[in-house]
Amino acid sequence: MSKLVIVGTVAFDAIETPFGKTDKILGGAATFIGLAASQFKVDASIVSVVGGDFPQEYLDLLSDRNVDISGVEIVKDGKTFFWSGRYHNDMNSRDTLITELNTLADFNPVVPKNYKDAEIVMLGNLHPLVQASVLDQMTNKPKLAILDTMNFWMDSALEDLHNVIKRVDVITINDEEARQLTGEYSLVMAAKKIHEMGPKYVVIKKGEHGALLFNDDNVFYAPALPLKEVFDPTGAGDTFAGGFAGYIARTGDISFENMKNAVIYGSTLASFCVEKFGTERMQNLGTSEIQQRLKQFKNLTQFDIQLN
Repeated sequence: MSKLVIVGTVAFDAIETPFGKTDKILGGAATFIGLAASQFKVDASIVSVVGGDFPQEYLDLLSDRNVDISGVEIVKDGKTFFWSGRYHNDMNSRDTLITELNTLADFNPVVPKNYKDAEIVMLGNLHPLVQASVLDQMTNKPKLAILDTMNFWMDSALEDLHNVIKRVDVITINDEEARQLTGEYSLVMAAKKIHEMGPKYVVIKKGEHGALLFNDDNVFYAPALPLKEVFDPTGAGDTFAGGFAGYIARTGDISFENMKNAVIYGSTLASFCVEKFGTERMQNLGTSEIQQRLKQFKNLTQFDIQLN
């Protein structure tokens, strides 16, 4: 089993979907990643920042799941990062209503001393310079560095993003972002161009249409599990990344074949995340439920066919 360092936001979200709306609730990329990774009982640590307004019970929620929070800086007189968004009826698009960086504006991540030798690093969606500074703090080159990013950084910090992409082994982005980053409409061509930027593995998330894993000429596709209803897509991509990174950290196997399993685990956990608002579903998720849904995935994709 490998140590896992998770870098990203621990935050407040306020969400509105066709199914309802919330006041401020627990959110943030590192939160979703950490909750997903905790399902694999790995030695994981979150590096983030919150304000004095952040409830202790939320921190306890993470530590109770054996996620180390010594790398979460608490700025007593500061306010926690806050995002508010409204989803459209198709649940695939949303409008950002409020973004308050607060303590995140001056965030200088500090990796805990006993995690600087972590074999797996999961760089959640943050400014590329923050992501790079975490890699700089590692005492050894990680066995696997995974990066998540978004189109905002492509618009505002493209050169910095290219510099950190060169240093990672896996990148996870959605299909729209892959096209923007490369200028290619074909996701196969986009993955090829991203390979040339540095990462050996490219994961392109397609929301309700599943995910693609590319490694040189190898391609793997995992469908999304058909669900009766999608309540709130917030955090689904981060949950996918947490499941992917958590499974790799537990197995210690970074082969393409094992990454197929990691993609399936990530997709499985993401399918739970969207069933409730925020982190609610991930907080109450049992191992037996995960195993049952993995069986559903297997039945969805497995078949026998006679080839001449």
